[in-house]
Amino acid sequence: MKKPRIIRLTTVPISLSKLLHGQLQFINNNGFEVLAVSSPGNYLDAVSVDEGVKTKPIVMTRLISPIRDMISIVRFYFLCKKFRPDIVHSHTPKAGLIGMLGAKLAGVPIRLHTVAGLPLMEEIGFKRFILEVIEKIIYSSATMIYPNSKGLYDYIAKKRFVKVEKLKVLANGSSNGIDTDYFKIELISEYQRENLRNNLMINPGDFVFVFVGRLVKDKGINELITVFSKISEARTNAKLLLVGKFEDELDGLELITKNEIFNNPNILFAGFQNDVRPYFAISDCLVFPSYREGFPNVVMQAGAMGLPSIVTNINGCNEIIVDYQNGIIIPPKSIINLEKAMLKLLEDNQLKIQLSSNSRHLITSRYDQNYVWNEILKEYNYYLRNLSK
Repeated sequence: MKKPRIIRLTTVPISLSKLLHGQLQFINNNGFEVLAVSSPGNYLDAVSVDEGVKTKPIVMTRLISPIRDMISIVRFYFLCKKFRPDIVHSHTPKAGLIGMLGAKLAGVPIRLHTVAGLPLMEEIGFKRFILEVIEKIIYSSATMIYPNSKGLYDYIAKKRFVKVEKLKVLANGSSNGIDTDYFKIELISEYQRENLRNNLMINPGDFVFVFVGRLVKDKGINELITVFSKISEARTNAKLLLVGKFEDELDGLELITKNEIFNNPNILFAGFQNDVRPYFAISDCLVFPSYREGFPNVVMQAGAMGLPSIVTNINGCNEIIVDYQNGIIIPPKSIINLEKAMLKLLEDNQLKIQLSSNSRHLITSRYDQNYVWNEILKEYNYYLRNLSK
C-alpha cells in the first residue's frame, strides 16, 4: 500500500534540524513518506542524514520581498505538482505564506500551518499592516492553524485573523515537545563541566546567569545587558553567559549593548552551540526576557536540566513557568523588574534551590516529546480518514 506523502517546510534549514529534531523521522517511520523543504544550507543536508528523510531546497527569504516570494511560491507549486503530497505542514511565517498559498494553488487537499510566534506583535505602522495581511493570507489558505501556545491562540482569535473553528492547540502547546531523556543534567559529567568552566574562566562560587537564543532586540538583550552591567559592578561573582548568534540584518542590538558584551569581563560570549546542555549544566539560572514568543524550546530545555528561569509575562513563557514554583515571571521590557528578579535569585539561595527542585518535574509532566509527536500523528491520520470518506 502506498504511503501518504507529506511535505514539512520551514524558511531556514536550522528550524528543521533543531526545532523539529526527531519529529520528521518519527512521522516518516509511522506510515508517512516525508519530504523536508527549506532554503538551502548545510543544516538541510544534515536533516537528510539525521532524520532519514528526503529533502528539497527552495530559496526563501525572511525579509519582505514580494518578487522573491512570488518566485518561491511558483517553485513550491511545481514541487507539489511533482511530489503530489497529501499534506503540507508549514512552520515559520514566510514558509507558511509560500507553503500554504503554493499548496492551495496546487490542489493539495490538507494544508496545515503551525504558528510559533508572531513578529508583527512588535511592529507598528505600515510594516505591521503588511505582516497582518500576510498572516491572514496564510490562515485563509490553510485547512487548520495550530498556534503552539494558548496565548497565541487567544491573540489570533482576539484579532480575528481567522475563525476559531480553524484554530487548535495540540497537546499542551509546543511544536516539538522536549526529549527529557536527552536534556538531563546527569548526562553531563563533572569532568565536562569543570573543563567548560575553566575554558570560560568561571570561578568556584560564581553565580552564572545564562541566556540561550538569538542575540537580538526582540529577545530583550538590550535590557538584559543594561541590567547585568549594573549588577556586575557591585557583585563581581555574577557572570552572564550568552549562547547564541547575532542577527544584525534583521533585529540588531544597540551599539552600546554590543560594546558592553565584548568589553565586560563578566559577560561570557560563547556563540552558537549545537549542544547547549553543557552550558545549562554550569549555570544557575536561565534569563529569558523576550518580547514575544510562540512556545520557547529554550525555557523547556533549561527546566528539564533543572534550572529555574526568569521569563517575561508573554504567551508560551507564562505557560511553561509557574511564578515562584519553577521560576519568576516579570513584565516584558521592564529593566526594574528584571533587575529585582536577577538580584532575588542571586541573593536568595534557598529560593533558588526551591525553584530548581521543581523545574524538571514541571517539564517532564507536561511536555514530553513522545506525547507531542503522537498528538501530531493523530491529527494527520484524522484528516486522512476524512479525506477518504
